[in-house]
Order: sequence, then structure tokens, then C-alpha cells
Amino acid sequence: MQSSASLLQRQKQSMVASPQLIESIRLLQLSHTELHQYLGQEIAKNPLLELASNDDGASGQDSSMSGEDSQIDMREKDFAKPISAGTPERLTQSKATRNTANAPSGEGNAVDNFAAFTETLHDHVALQIALTPFTSQQRLIAGQLAAHLEETGYLRVSLSELAGSLNVREGDVERVLATMQHFDPPGLFARTLSECLEIQLRQRDRFDPAMAALVANLQTLARRDYQALKQLCGVDEEDLLDMLHEIRALDPKPGNQFQTGVLESVMPEVWVTPCPGGGWQIELDPNTLPKLLINQTYYAEVSRATAQNSKDQAFLNQCLENANWLIRSLDQRAKTILKVATEIVRQQEAFLEHGIAHLRPLNLRTVADAINVHESTVSRVTSNKYMLTPRGVFELKYFFTVAIASCEGGDAHSAESVRHLIKAIIAAESLQEVLSDDDIAARLMETGIHVARRTVTKYREAMNIPSSIQRRRERRLWLNGDQGLKAS
Repeated sequence: MQSSASLLQRQKQSMVASPQLIESIRLLQLSHTELHQYLGQEIAKNPLLELASNDDGASGQDSSMSGEDSQIDMREKDFAKPISAGTPERLTQSKATRNTANAPSGEGNAVDNFAAFTETLHDHVALQIALTPFTSQQRLIAGQLAAHLEETGYLRVSLSELAGSLNVREGDVERVLATMQHFDPPGLFARTLSECLEIQLRQRDRFDPAMAALVANLQTLARRDYQALKQLCGVDEEDLLDMLHEIRALDPKPGNQFQTGVLESVMPEVWVTPCPGGGWQIELDPNTLPKLLINQTYYAEVSRATAQNSKDQAFLNQCLENANWLIRSLDQRAKTILKVATEIVRQQEAFLEHGIAHLRPLNLRTVADAINVHESTVSRVTSNKYMLTPRGVFELKYFFTVAIASCEGGDAHSAESVRHLIKAIIAAESLQEVLSDDDIAARLMETGIHVARRTVTKYREAMNIPSSIQRRRERRLWLNGDQGLKAS
């Protein structure tokens, strides 16, 4: 069989993502801070771009490009009625509290109240070092110890290694450390949890032999083995109860009360406010919408100057094309965020009105199908974006939760609302009726929620709630004192 070479021509269709399409997709998932950093880089590269201040208008200026591409409507009018009370205040707050914050409701919610400067732990320690009568060598050691202080207030460094690196005796380091362990707040510069508690108890003059035994057996305390603790500490039930109250009053991470470095703030990109006549108004925060302008005056001047230079003219035209594309992309990004947020509000209106128990199960596909976009687009839009609601500030991803089946064939329940119900059921327990996970599953079944015992266990453990045996033992201790301990 002979082989021969031949030349064939075939037609084939394929989708290839252009660089500009890839950049448009990337713009969707950028947070507010990341977006401003990105635009700063683009402005540095493109001489035609300018970032307008919030007071600048896009129309009526010789240097700006007017038209639909540079203007967007920040309100979703199909789902909300305009309100006449003015726009809500911008809210900036710590991420750690975004799910428990209250919506702004008066003069007391100014931005400064949320983002005010706070002294850092290392600032606080440096001031105390400066006020302590150290020798020059001791001050050098103190500075090195402070440099190894973690944000929680613990010291994570080998004293022998530190002494070797400073060419001093280890005893000198230990003496400086002993002084710094008296710094405020109590518990700083401890190397273990036991030492942290010991420092605080010593400053309260409460570190007696019984308390020393309790601090030395924190693992036994974590297991809530109170009978063993009574024997180890050599105390009766009443004394042990008092000791445990004192332990609970201590701070296991004394450094956490200070701001750690630069404040990481959350600026909600979406505002949701109730309308006086019913419904919800959804708006984009104008402070999170960068206003890019094209300096047409500069473009005309440079274009005339480079009319005879084809290379320079090509570069200028490319800059204009990129600037127009970026403004259109920002416009599309804002509209997409608004569409996704509006559909989330439509789906979770019961949550906004009645609270977490009414949070509905929701997935990305449901929102994507409703607004006719791809599921991945919704995923990118909800990444690192936040919504200010009357119930607090929430990440957009918070509203997406899996479904728990209903016993009666009705609407499914969201996993988040089920966790909330489990927590509420446990909080309502009495000492005489501490519920097992099977009992909790049965209670949920009575309310129409079908959930297995192992699911209850998984949710309970995720919320750091002890088992029924541990809760019963602890409640007997705290509520009934010594009689409860004897009964256990």
C-alpha cells in the first residue's frame, strides 16, 4: 500500500476569548479596593484617562467624554420605588462584624465611627518600653522581644536563640521578659495559654496552689471533667465553681483587643433600603463606582502634533480605543452587579423582612437563569462584594445556601436558617431537658424540616456547641452549684 501526501482545507468554528474579554471577566470579580488599584495602573499607562472626583460632572466639561458609555443608572427601578428621604450613608466597618452590624439610622453612623484610628498592639507595647527604666542593653532586648510578639499577644521565640543572636546571657533575656509580662494588658508576652492565664491571675493576686493546679490541667477543664478537677485542685464544689468563674473572666488572647496593622474595611457596593410604600430600593454606592474620563482636549492637541508621525498616531489611537473599552466595561460591570443584587433581593425578600429564619435556599444557577447570564458570571459578581441591608452588611455569597428538604413537600429550607433554628432550640433548653441530637432532629421534623441526626451533629459542631452530655454537665455546674456537681 502506497502512502501519499495531500493538502486539505477544512473550515472549523471555535470560540477564542480575546484579551479584552478576559479583562472584562476579571473586572467582574475585583473587589472595590482591587478595582481602584487596577484603574490606577491603567491611568498610569494611558495618558488619555483621568479619574474624576465625586464632585466632578461628566457632562459639560471640555476634557471629558460624554455619552451613554460614561453614565449608568445606579438604581433598580423595576423592583423599587424612589425614596425622598435621601440616600443612605456609606458604611465602612471591620470584616469581623459585617454579619452583625446594624444599618445606618442617624447621625451616629458616620464613617468615622467605623473607621476611626485605633492604636495597634505594637504601638501600645513600644510606648510602655519607652516608659520603663531599662538600661541600653535591656532596651535592645525588649525591642527584640516586642518584634517577636504575635497579634494575639503571645511570644513565639526561643529565649536561648534570641540571647545567642544578641550575644547576651539567657538570664538577661528572661529578666527583661519577666518585666514585660507586667505590661498592659495583663497576659502579654506569655508563651503558652497556661502562662497567659497565670500572668493575669498573679496580677489579681489569685494564683494560689488550687488555682495553679487548675491552670496546669486545662485539658481536663476542656473535657469538663469536674470530678477530676475537684481532686486535682483539692477543693470542694463551691470553691471549684468560684475558680471556674474567675477563669472565664480572663482573656486568653489579650492582644486581640487591639487593631492589627492597617484596618481592613468593607465598603458595601450595594445599598438595600425599604421604600415607604412597600418594596425595596436597590442602589450602587457611588463611592465604589470609579468615574473615568477621557481627556478629549489633550487627545486633540496630541493628535494634531503627531499627524505626520504614523507610529505616534497609532499609539494615540490605541490609547483612545483602550480608554473607551475600559469605560464601557466599567459600565457593564456596574449594571451586572446591580442585576445580580436585585435578583438576590427578590429571592431573599422574606429574610430582609423577618430575619435569618426565613433565609431561602438559593444557588447560582437560579439567579443566573433569572437574569439570563452564565452561572460563572454570578459567581464572579458575588465574590468579595457586600450588600448593606436593614439587617446588617452581608457578603453577596452569604445569600447562597443549600436546601434542606421539607417533610410536608413544601418549600425547602436553607441550611443557614436550619443552623439558626438548631442554635435557638439549644438556647431554649432547660436543665431538666437537655436535648440530644436525635431530639433536636425530631423537633425540627415537627416544624416540617427533614434533617438527619448526623446533619444536626455536623451543624452543632460547626457552631462550636458542645454535645448534650457536656451541656448537661456544665449546666448542672453553673446553675445548681455544688448540688449539681454532686448529682453528676
